Amino acid sequence: MPSRDFKRTDRIGAELRRELGLLVHAAVRDHGLPSVSVSDVEITRDLDWATVWVTALMPEQGLPAVKALNDISHEIRHLLAHSGMRMRRVPELKFKYDDSVDKGERIESLLRQQSRDLLPPAGDKKD
Repeated sequence: MPSRDFKRTDRIGAELRRELGLLVHAAVRDHGLPSVSVSDVEITRDLDWATVWVTALMPEQGLPAVKALNDISHEIRHLLAHSGMRMRRVPELKFKYDDSVDKGERIESLLRQQSRDLLPPAGDKKD
């Protein structure tokens, strides 16, 4: 018998990520929150809790947006329960800020700066 590539929680997490992406986008628009997008959803094995990782367009607005999303998480959960997903019980939602994009950009800028420092100036030519 072939082995399963994906666990049930992975499949449910992917479906939740799609649905929550739409609901968070609507919440940002309706509540005037800073612009964020859902980057990942991790769900517990018993399907009681879902950690929703979000990224912000402007990193300094990430934490206030996460706080606001956690404040309206019950409303988002209610909308999720009435969406097209067929689940017996919709998990509790906990929003967290995903700073991996910010860290990646910082590392990239440091590498660019270091490569500029290591290269000789264009006017210096060695014979």
